[in-house]
This record gives sequence, structure tokens and C-alpha cells, in this order.
Amino acid sequence: MSERINVVILSFAPAFAALRDGLSVAQRIGDTLWVANDEATSLERLKIQGAAPGGAVICAEHQSFSLMEYLDLPIPEPDAEIDIEGLAYDDGYLWVVGSHSLKRKKAEPDKPAQKNIKRLSTVEADGNRFLLARIPVVRQGDSYELARAVDADGRTAAQLRGNALGNDLTWEIAKDDQLRDFLPIPGKDNGFDIEGMAVIGSRLLLGLRGPVLRGWAVLLEIEPELNDDSSETLVLKKIGPQGRRYRKHFFALNGLGVRDLCVSGDDLLILAGPTMDLDGPVTVFRWRGGFASDEELVVFAEQLERVLEVPFGQGDDHAEGMCLFDVGEEAGEGLLIVYDAVAPRRKQGDLSVEGDLFILK
Repeated sequence: MSERINVVILSFAPAFAALRDGLSVAQRIGDTLWVANDEATSLERLKIQGAAPGGAVICAEHQSFSLMEYLDLPIPEPDAEIDIEGLAYDDGYLWVVGSHSLKRKKAEPDKPAQKNIKRLSTVEADGNRFLLARIPVVRQGDSYELARAVDADGRTAAQLRGNALGNDLTWEIAKDDQLRDFLPIPGKDNGFDIEGMAVIGSRLLLGLRGPVLRGWAVLLEIEPELNDDSSETLVLKKIGPQGRRYRKHFFALNGLGVRDLCVSGDDLLILAGPTMDLDGPVTVFRWRGGFASDEELVVFAEQLERVLEVPFGQGDDHAEGMCLFDVGEEAGEGLLIVYDAVAPRRKQGDLSVEGDLFILK
């Protein structure tokens, strides 16, 4: 089983220091690391600067990219969170996906019982959560930037057709006898909740934190393409049985849901953790040679390798994002994991936070 070999220190600009408390995704592009806070409407770029005294890898020179400059969000306001839960890079595009989930209000200790009961009965939809989009990435000097359009090769930012109430994916799921009943259930209640994304060619894999069905986690496979009428709107191709615009795949993850996905060569890495609002075991599974077929799949536990047990806290330190992180051919394959509800021990000074770097065996 793999073990942590180092820490990666992520340092944010003073105006954005609060972002370090809740990182939900991570993606390395060259010598840059891209992360996001699930309560924000922006992506954060850090430059990988090498090792500090003591060996920790430093990522600094933070720059924030407001997604409102590149996409047409249903609610174009800085405080209207997207709940970014998936980030993936391929073929010059950075893909981003929101949770697509509803949320239930929290009970608060300073409020009377009847008010808390009312809060716990209140379910809300944040329109920006129904976001699935791609944004061109361009090289600028020794770094990378986002662009709405790239004249040189015709790449444009584009997002899945939708509005503040849903999109092409949720409207398709609403017709699914197996999954539709979970759409109106909040994510923390084992409702529909996207929490991971990977790109394989023209296809996207979306990992669901919930629902977990009798211990089986769900991955959705979709193939977005440009709408004939717009260079900035994506629609879903019909790729599933009976003309469905998605495929369903079921994975035996010991009762856990998906927290993130990434591709390693021909393999799929799955960061699995508890569904609902629970603390508990977090494991990285490897599925060797995954998704070579175009059929819907049921993947049993013996078809998966357990490669890493990730530390977790009680009420904090929830592993939510991972990405491959090159540490040199001799050392092996590196994997960076970042955390939501970060534990105080991970904070350094007023601006920085630690992520964990593992070597996969």
C-alpha cells in the first residue's frame, strides 16, 4: 500500500486566503497547478516552484480566474457558488463541472429548535451548480492562461445547454427509472451529486458521490459535442442504450461514493469516500485498462486494486481532489490529494495550506 512521501504547500494571494479552507479539485498542467474552492466561482492557478528547505514542494504566484469572464453562468454573481467538484485537462481544454446537487440548510447551535427544524426542511437549488463546461488553455511565456476564444486554432469556451434549474444532463436523468428519484434529494442526503470528472478521448466520466445504491457507486459517461447552432453551447450525443445520452457504470467501492477521478495511462484512478455528511474511510482504487469498451459495465471489487488509504479527520480533512503530480521517473508515479474542511494542522501562516503527495505502487 502506498504511503505519503511529501507535502505540497499551496500559497494564495492575501485577498484569496480563505480559499485554502475548502479545496475540492486539483489539476496539474505543466508547471502550474489549478485548484478551486467549492464555494467560489473561480479557478486558481499556482506555479510549481520546486522544493523548499526540508523538501516540501512549493506552489505559489497565485492568480485567480473568474469563470464569469469565460462562461455565461446562470447566476452571474461572484457569491453565487458553482460548487466546483470536477476538473480535468485534455487536448488544450480545461473541463470544469459543478455538483449538480441540491442542498439542505444546516441547523445552527445559536438558533431555537423550531427555527432549526424549519432550516432542516428547506431545500435549495443554486443555479450555477448545473455547470459543465470547457475553457481553452493557452501558453503565455512560462505559464498557462485561460481564454474565451483562441483565434489561432478556433478553440472556444463552451458549456452544456442549460439554465438555473438544470441542464441537458439532469433533464436526461429525469427520465431514468433508476436515478430520477434522487434528483430532488440534496447531495448530503445521498441525493444526486457529481464529485469527480475524467476525460478519455471525446468522452467525460462523471463520478457520483451519491446516490450509492446498495453499496454500488455510479459513474456516468457522456460525450459532449458542439451544438450545430452555436460555438459556445454543448449538447450530449446519444451513446447509451435506447438512444440515451449517457451510459451508467456501477462500481463496488465498499459502500463508498466517488470523490474524484483521474486517468493514469490506460487506467482509471478513483478517489472514494463516504456519501452523505459522514466522516470515514477514504481509498484510492485503480481500475486497470478501464473503459476500453462502449458497453455499460458493472465492476466488482475483485476487478479493482486498492492502492492507497488516505488520511481523514473527524469533522475535518475531507479528501476531495486529486491529480497526477510528477516526481521524477525514478521515484514513481506521484499523486497529489487536497482537502476540503481542512484541518488546522495543515495551515501554514495566514496564506498557505498543505496537500499530501503520495507515490503510487
